[in-house]
Amino acid sequence: MELRALRYFVEVVRQQSFTVAAEQMHVTQPTISKMVKALEDEIGSPLLLRDGRQMVLTDAGRIVYQRGQDVLAAQAQLQAELNDLGTLGRGELTVGIPPLGGSLFTPAIAAFKARYPRIELKLFEQGARKIEEALVAGELELGGVLEPVDPAVFDVLPMVRAPLWLVAPHGSRWDADATVPLADLANEPFVFYAESLALHDAVLDACRKVGFTPQIVSRSGHWDFMAALVHAGVGIALLPEPYCRRLDAAQFTCRPIVEPEITWAIAIGWLKKGYLSHAARAWLDVARETGPVDPGDDLAFGSLRAR
Repeated sequence: MELRALRYFVEVVRQQSFTVAAEQMHVTQPTISKMVKALEDEIGSPLLLRDGRQMVLTDAGRIVYQRGQDVLAAQAQLQAELNDLGTLGRGELTVGIPPLGGSLFTPAIAAFKARYPRIELKLFEQGARKIEEALVAGELELGGVLEPVDPAVFDVLPMVRAPLWLVAPHGSRWDADATVPLADLANEPFVFYAESLALHDAVLDACRKVGFTPQIVSRSGHWDFMAALVHAGVGIALLPEPYCRRLDAAQFTCRPIVEPEITWAIAIGWLKKGYLSHAARAWLDVARETGPVDPGDDLAFGSLRAR
Protein backbone atom coordinates (compact mmCIF):
# COMPACT_ATOMS: atom_id res chain seq x y z
CA MET A 1 0.00 0.00 0.00
CA GLU A 2 1.52 3.31 -1.11
CA LEU A 3 1.72 5.96 1.61
CA ARG A 4 0.98 8.72 -0.87
CA ALA A 5 -2.34 7.10 -1.86
CA LEU A 6 -3.23 6.66 1.81
CA ARG A 7 -2.38 10.29 2.52
CA TYR A 8 -4.56 11.50 -0.36
CA PHE A 9 -7.48 9.32 0.76
CA VAL A 10 -7.30 10.59 4.36
CA GLU A 11 -7.22 14.20 3.12
CA VAL A 12 -10.28 13.64 0.89
CA VAL A 13 -12.22 12.30 3.88
CA ARG A 14 -11.12 15.21 6.07
CA GLN A 15 -12.05 17.83 3.50
CA GLN A 16 -15.14 15.99 2.20
CA SER A 17 -14.05 17.10 -1.25
CA PHE A 18 -11.64 15.86 -3.92
CA THR A 19 -11.18 19.45 -5.13
CA VAL A 20 -10.30 20.91 -1.72
CA ALA A 21 -8.07 17.92 -0.92
CA ALA A 22 -6.18 18.46 -4.18
CA GLU A 23 -5.65 22.13 -3.27
CA GLN A 24 -4.40 21.22 0.20
CA MET A 25 -2.00 18.60 -1.19
CA HIS A 26 -0.87 20.84 -4.09
CA VAL A 27 -1.76 18.31 -6.78
CA THR A 28 -4.44 18.11 -9.47
CA GLN A 29 -7.86 16.64 -8.78
CA PRO A 30 -7.38 13.86 -11.37
CA THR A 31 -4.22 12.82 -9.51
CA ILE A 32 -6.14 12.54 -6.25
CA SER A 33 -8.98 10.62 -7.91
CA LYS A 34 -6.58 8.23 -9.64
CA MET A 35 -4.67 7.47 -6.43
CA VAL A 36 -7.84 6.86 -4.41
CA LYS A 37 -9.18 4.58 -7.17
CA ALA A 38 -5.88 2.67 -7.16
CA LEU A 39 -6.17 2.26 -3.40
CA GLU A 40 -9.71 0.89 -3.77
CA ASP A 41 -8.53 -1.52 -6.47
CA GLU A 42 -5.69 -2.73 -4.27
CA ILE A 43 -8.01 -3.31 -1.32
CA GLY A 44 -10.71 -4.78 -3.55
CA SER A 45 -13.55 -2.72 -2.14
CA PRO A 46 -15.04 0.78 -2.52
CA LEU A 47 -13.93 3.16 0.23
CA LEU A 48 -16.19 6.15 -0.44
CA LEU A 49 -19.80 6.58 -1.53
CA ARG A 50 -21.33 9.89 -2.59
CA ASP A 51 -24.55 10.97 -0.83
CA GLY A 52 -25.43 14.30 -2.41
CA ARG A 53 -22.57 16.63 -1.53
CA GLN A 54 -21.42 14.40 1.30
CA MET A 55 -18.95 11.56 1.13
CA VAL A 56 -19.87 8.51 3.19
CA LEU A 57 -17.28 5.97 4.25
CA THR A 58 -17.98 2.32 3.54
CA ASP A 59 -17.10 -0.25 6.21
CA ALA A 60 -13.76 -0.79 4.47
CA GLY A 61 -13.30 2.95 4.10
CA ARG A 62 -13.86 3.50 7.81
CA ILE A 63 -11.16 0.98 8.70
CA VAL A 64 -8.70 2.40 6.15
CA TYR A 65 -9.36 5.97 7.34
CA GLN A 66 -8.92 5.16 11.04
CA ARG A 67 -5.86 2.95 10.62
CA GLY A 68 -4.49 5.16 7.86
CA GLN A 69 -4.30 8.11 10.24
CA ASP A 70 -2.28 5.95 12.65
CA VAL A 71 0.08 4.88 9.86
CA LEU A 72 0.61 8.44 8.62
CA ALA A 73 1.17 9.73 12.16
CA ALA A 74 3.76 7.01 12.78
CA GLN A 75 5.49 7.83 9.49
CA ALA A 76 5.57 11.54 10.37
CA GLN A 77 6.99 10.76 13.81
CA LEU A 78 9.66 8.51 12.30
CA GLN A 79 10.67 11.27 9.89
CA ALA A 80 10.72 13.83 12.71
CA GLU A 81 13.02 11.66 14.82
CA LEU A 82 15.39 11.11 11.90
CA ASN A 83 15.42 14.82 11.07
CA ASP A 84 16.11 15.61 14.70
CA LEU A 85 19.44 13.79 14.73
CA GLY A 86 21.14 17.08 13.88
CA THR A 87 21.78 20.01 16.16
CA LEU A 88 19.25 22.49 17.53
CA GLY A 89 20.99 25.37 15.81
CA ARG A 90 19.26 24.81 12.48
CA GLY A 91 16.16 23.25 10.92
CA GLU A 92 12.50 24.18 11.00
CA LEU A 93 9.49 24.01 13.31
CA THR A 94 5.81 24.37 12.42
CA VAL A 95 3.48 25.67 15.14
CA GLY A 96 -0.32 25.77 14.86
CA ILE A 97 -1.69 29.26 15.52
CA PRO A 98 -5.47 29.80 15.90
CA PRO A 99 -6.62 33.04 14.23
CA LEU A 100 -8.54 34.32 17.25
CA GLY A 101 -5.62 33.88 19.64
CA GLY A 102 -2.72 34.54 17.31
CA SER A 103 -1.52 37.60 19.21
CA LEU A 104 -1.02 35.44 22.31
CA PHE A 105 1.94 33.81 20.61
CA THR A 106 3.71 37.03 19.60
CA PRO A 107 6.02 37.22 22.66
CA ALA A 108 7.03 33.56 22.29
CA ILE A 109 7.63 33.91 18.54
CA ALA A 110 9.83 36.98 19.04
CA ALA A 111 11.83 35.37 21.86
CA PHE A 112 12.25 32.09 19.96
CA LYS A 113 13.51 33.82 16.80
CA ALA A 114 15.95 35.90 18.84
CA ARG A 115 17.34 32.81 20.57
CA TYR A 116 17.32 30.44 17.58
CA PRO A 117 17.68 32.61 14.46
CA ARG A 118 18.67 29.68 12.21
CA ILE A 119 15.52 27.66 12.93
CA GLU A 120 12.83 28.50 10.40
CA LEU A 121 9.55 28.97 12.28
CA LYS A 122 6.52 28.18 10.13
CA LEU A 123 2.98 29.06 11.23
CA PHE A 124 0.01 26.78 10.54
CA GLU A 125 -2.84 29.29 10.81
CA GLN A 126 -6.06 27.36 11.33
CA GLY A 127 -8.83 27.06 13.90
CA ALA A 128 -8.16 25.07 17.08
CA ARG A 129 -10.23 22.16 15.76
CA LYS A 130 -8.05 21.83 12.64
CA ILE A 131 -4.94 22.18 14.77
CA GLU A 132 -6.07 19.27 16.97
CA GLU A 133 -6.65 17.14 13.87
CA ALA A 134 -3.19 18.03 12.55
CA LEU A 135 -1.59 17.13 15.89
CA VAL A 136 -3.31 13.74 15.96
CA ALA A 137 -2.33 13.12 12.33
CA GLY A 138 1.32 13.86 13.12
CA GLU A 139 1.38 16.89 10.82
CA LEU A 140 2.19 19.23 13.73
CA GLU A 141 4.18 18.82 16.93
CA LEU A 142 2.70 21.83 18.74
CA GLY A 143 -0.30 24.10 18.32
CA GLY A 144 -2.81 26.37 20.01
CA VAL A 145 -5.85 24.44 21.25
CA LEU A 146 -9.05 25.42 23.03
CA GLU A 147 -9.39 23.83 26.45
CA PRO A 148 -10.70 21.49 27.62
CA VAL A 149 -9.03 18.83 25.46
CA ASP A 150 -8.86 15.08 26.01
CA PRO A 151 -6.17 14.61 28.71
CA ALA A 152 -5.59 11.05 27.51
CA VAL A 153 -4.49 12.41 24.12
CA PHE A 154 -2.93 15.83 24.78
CA ASP A 155 -0.58 17.55 27.18
CA VAL A 156 -1.03 21.32 27.40
CA LEU A 157 0.70 24.49 28.50
CA PRO A 158 -2.00 27.07 29.43
CA MET A 159 -1.63 30.46 27.74
CA VAL A 160 -4.71 32.50 28.65
CA ARG A 161 -8.09 32.06 30.31
CA ALA A 162 -10.81 34.70 29.98
CA PRO A 163 -14.62 34.92 29.86
CA LEU A 164 -16.67 35.75 26.78
CA TRP A 165 -18.53 39.06 26.81
CA LEU A 166 -21.49 40.34 24.86
CA VAL A 167 -20.56 42.92 22.21
CA ALA A 168 -23.43 45.14 21.03
CA PRO A 169 -23.66 48.61 19.46
CA HIS A 170 -23.53 51.47 21.96
CA GLY A 171 -27.02 52.49 23.00
CA SER A 172 -28.34 48.93 23.09
CA ARG A 173 -30.82 47.70 25.69
CA TRP A 174 -27.97 46.29 27.79
CA ASP A 175 -26.25 49.63 28.43
CA ALA A 176 -27.49 49.81 32.02
CA ASP A 177 -26.85 46.14 32.84
CA ALA A 178 -23.78 44.92 34.73
CA THR A 179 -24.04 41.40 33.27
CA VAL A 180 -26.19 39.67 30.65
CA PRO A 181 -27.72 36.18 31.06
CA LEU A 182 -27.06 34.11 27.96
CA ALA A 183 -30.77 33.23 27.62
CA ASP A 184 -31.52 36.95 27.23
CA LEU A 185 -29.96 36.77 23.74
CA ALA A 186 -32.35 34.11 22.40
CA ASN A 187 -34.05 36.39 19.87
CA GLU A 188 -30.99 38.34 18.77
CA PRO A 189 -29.16 38.02 15.42
CA PHE A 190 -25.62 36.70 15.99
CA VAL A 191 -22.34 37.50 14.28
CA PHE A 192 -20.94 34.04 14.98
CA TYR A 193 -17.65 32.20 14.88
CA ALA A 194 -16.59 30.36 11.74
CA GLU A 195 -17.37 26.65 11.88
CA SER A 196 -13.66 25.82 11.70
CA LEU A 197 -13.09 27.42 15.12
CA ALA A 198 -13.52 25.40 18.31
CA LEU A 199 -15.33 28.37 19.91
CA HIS A 200 -18.12 27.85 17.36
CA ASP A 201 -19.17 24.60 19.04
CA ALA A 202 -18.51 25.88 22.56
CA VAL A 203 -20.84 28.87 22.15
CA LEU A 204 -23.42 26.87 20.21
CA ASP A 205 -23.56 24.20 22.94
CA ALA A 206 -23.87 26.83 25.68
CA CYS A 207 -26.79 28.49 23.89
CA ARG A 208 -28.59 25.19 23.35
CA LYS A 209 -28.19 24.27 27.02
CA VAL A 210 -30.15 27.39 28.02
CA GLY A 211 -32.90 26.64 25.52
CA PHE A 212 -32.18 28.32 22.19
CA THR A 213 -30.27 27.98 18.95
CA PRO A 214 -28.58 31.23 17.85
CA GLN A 215 -29.95 33.09 14.84
CA ILE A 216 -26.69 33.27 12.88
CA VAL A 217 -26.55 36.05 10.29
CA SER A 218 -22.80 36.07 9.62
CA ARG A 219 -19.65 34.11 10.51
CA SER A 220 -15.99 35.05 10.86
CA GLY A 221 -12.78 33.86 12.45
CA HIS A 222 -11.43 37.37 13.08
CA TRP A 223 -12.51 39.27 16.19
CA ASP A 224 -11.94 42.74 14.74
CA PHE A 225 -14.13 41.99 11.71
CA MET A 226 -16.82 40.55 13.99
CA ALA A 227 -16.73 43.77 16.01
CA ALA A 228 -16.96 45.84 12.83
CA LEU A 229 -20.08 43.91 11.79
CA VAL A 230 -21.60 44.55 15.22
CA HIS A 231 -20.86 48.26 14.88
CA ALA A 232 -22.54 48.22 11.47
CA GLY A 233 -25.72 46.85 13.05
CA VAL A 234 -25.53 43.35 11.55
CA GLY A 235 -25.96 41.61 14.90
CA ILE A 236 -24.42 40.98 18.32
CA ALA A 237 -21.31 38.90 19.08
CA LEU A 238 -19.65 37.10 21.99
CA LEU A 239 -15.94 37.90 22.17
CA PRO A 240 -13.17 37.18 24.69
CA GLU A 241 -12.96 39.86 27.36
CA PRO A 242 -9.39 40.98 26.47
CA TYR A 243 -10.55 41.97 22.98
CA CYS A 244 -13.68 43.67 24.31
CA ARG A 245 -11.53 45.97 26.44
CA ARG A 246 -9.87 47.18 23.25
CA LEU A 247 -13.12 48.35 21.71
CA ASP A 248 -14.20 51.99 21.85
CA ALA A 249 -16.72 52.39 24.70
CA ALA A 250 -18.32 55.26 22.78
CA GLN A 251 -19.22 52.82 19.98
CA PHE A 252 -19.78 49.49 21.76
CA THR A 253 -21.57 48.07 24.78
CA CYS A 254 -19.59 45.15 26.22
CA ARG A 255 -20.92 43.15 29.17
CA PRO A 256 -19.94 39.82 30.80
CA ILE A 257 -22.09 36.83 29.85
CA VAL A 258 -23.47 34.89 32.83
CA GLU A 259 -25.77 31.92 33.47
CA PRO A 260 -23.55 30.33 32.31
CA GLU A 261 -20.19 32.03 32.02
CA ILE A 262 -18.47 30.88 28.81
CA THR A 263 -14.71 30.59 29.11
CA TRP A 264 -12.11 31.08 26.38
CA ALA A 265 -9.05 29.08 27.41
CA ILE A 266 -6.16 28.82 24.95
CA ALA A 267 -3.22 26.49 25.56
CA ILE A 268 -0.29 25.11 23.60
CA GLY A 269 -1.07 21.44 23.03
CA TRP A 270 0.98 18.43 21.93
CA LEU A 271 0.41 14.69 21.78
CA LYS A 272 0.93 13.00 25.13
CA LYS A 273 2.47 9.98 23.41
CA GLY A 274 4.01 11.86 20.50
CA TYR A 275 7.63 12.69 19.77
CA LEU A 276 8.82 16.25 20.38
CA SER A 277 11.89 17.38 18.46
CA HIS A 278 14.64 19.45 20.05
CA ALA A 279 13.15 22.52 18.34
CA ALA A 280 9.67 21.79 19.72
CA ARG A 281 11.01 21.33 23.24
CA ALA A 282 12.94 24.58 22.87
CA TRP A 283 9.72 26.32 21.80
CA LEU A 284 7.94 25.06 24.92
CA ASP A 285 10.80 26.31 27.10
CA VAL A 286 10.49 29.76 25.52
CA ALA A 287 6.69 29.71 25.84
CA ARG A 288 6.97 28.86 29.53
CA GLU A 289 9.30 31.83 30.00
CA THR A 290 7.02 34.26 28.14
CA GLY A 291 3.65 32.93 29.38
CA PRO A 292 1.01 32.28 30.58
CA VAL A 293 -0.27 35.52 29.12
CA ASP A 294 -2.03 38.12 31.25
CA PRO A 295 -5.33 38.86 29.42
CA GLY A 296 -4.87 42.54 30.24
CA ASP A 297 -1.32 42.77 28.93
CA ASP A 298 -1.10 45.16 25.98
CA LEU A 299 2.28 43.70 25.05
CA ALA A 300 0.59 40.40 24.26
CA PHE A 301 -2.56 41.64 22.59
CA GLY A 302 -1.30 44.87 21.10
CA SER A 303 -3.15 48.17 21.09
CA LEU A 304 -5.68 46.96 18.52
CA ARG A 305 -8.99 48.77 18.34
CA ALA A 306 -11.96 48.09 16.08
CA ARG A 307 -12.88 51.03 13.91
